[in-house]
Amino acid sequence: MKIVNRTSKLPPYVFSKIDEIKKKLISEGIDIIDIGIGDPDRPTPDFIVNSAIESIKNSAYHRYPPYYGLLEFKIAVAEYYKRKYNVELDHENEVAVLIGSKEGIAHLFLALADNNDYVLIPDPGYPVYNAAAVIAGCSVYKMYLKAEDQYLPRLDNIFPEVAKKAKILITNYPNNPTGAVATEEFYKNLIDFGKGNDIVIANDGAYMDICREGTESRSILQTPGAKDICVEFGTLSKAYNMTGWRIGYVVGNSEVIKKLMVIKTNFDSGQFCALQMAGVKALEEGDKTIEELNKIYELRRKIVIERLKKIGIEPYNSKGTFYVWFKVPRGYKSEEFSSLILEKTGVIITPGNTFGVSGEGYCRISLTVSLERLEEAMNRIINI
Repeated sequence: MKIVNRTSKLPPYVFSKIDEIKKKLISEGIDIIDIGIGDPDRPTPDFIVNSAIESIKNSAYHRYPPYYGLLEFKIAVAEYYKRKYNVELDHENEVAVLIGSKEGIAHLFLALADNNDYVLIPDPGYPVYNAAAVIAGCSVYKMYLKAEDQYLPRLDNIFPEVAKKAKILITNYPNNPTGAVATEEFYKNLIDFGKGNDIVIANDGAYMDICREGTESRSILQTPGAKDICVEFGTLSKAYNMTGWRIGYVVGNSEVIKKLMVIKTNFDSGQFCALQMAGVKALEEGDKTIEELNKIYELRRKIVIERLKKIGIEPYNSKGTFYVWFKVPRGYKSEEFSSLILEKTGVIITPGNTFGVSGEGYCRISLTVSLERLEEAMNRIINI
């Protein structure tokens, strides 16, 4: 078969690779505890599931969905933003439904950038940013994030000639993999930077609802002037334990959304309406679910941090997401350390270089297993 450059430049998606390793070890009878991938362990709440069951019975939802998304879901997203962030959204033009936010982010590069156009993405960062940019034929410029900068990009380090040519700048706060959160001042500076260079700013807000106690959940759209150049991607996956449901949305600048929908309407036919109606239920009645989840993750976080400190590892003081980001012991690289942990304990953690070169020397632990299994995993780690 002839070589296809678009795919030959891409490594296998890291979490599918980890999944293959996991299956192999389980088949060998090894008791694996996976605290690598960020897939919530708790079930989708009954009130959401029951809503989906009832909606599935409605034959009106068995037809193609509206391309921009079901009106009820778009209204629910707009009302959610008003209630939580005091952000006004025109549900007709400033909200669109996605088959999970991952799909929308990937399509954004095709919608806004041509071959060889510069795009600015964070490193360390969610691997999909780089993969989607490569598939779209973009020239990728990495914004290297450092602990001493609280994992916020130094905008003054971006070459002016690159900034002037760039089409898109991606941010992700609360941040995967580090758990860092953005400040109001940073968002103000970012929007000024975007306007000054005519760059679309896209914030991946997948973890906006998952915050530590005392940390304010913030939308980039709360910043004055944000809707002039910004969009924000959201998902129901993390906040409502709905990763498998594939419901997401994009909000913000109407022109960007319109261009994104040109790609989407040619590539897919939208998400099943019954699932969108379940999403409506989640957005309207799920605030208590989010509060309860954050308490659960906070308890799990304390267990992980306490055990890591016992072996002399000081984790980054993350304020968001359900991840713990930490520097590996001296003398190890990320993959060496994660491989050692897997080999000696049967525990899967994610090496930091998975997320880019700036992640080298770090690893990530996910809090998405039961407290009992998490304690077992951490006890195995500290006992080797």
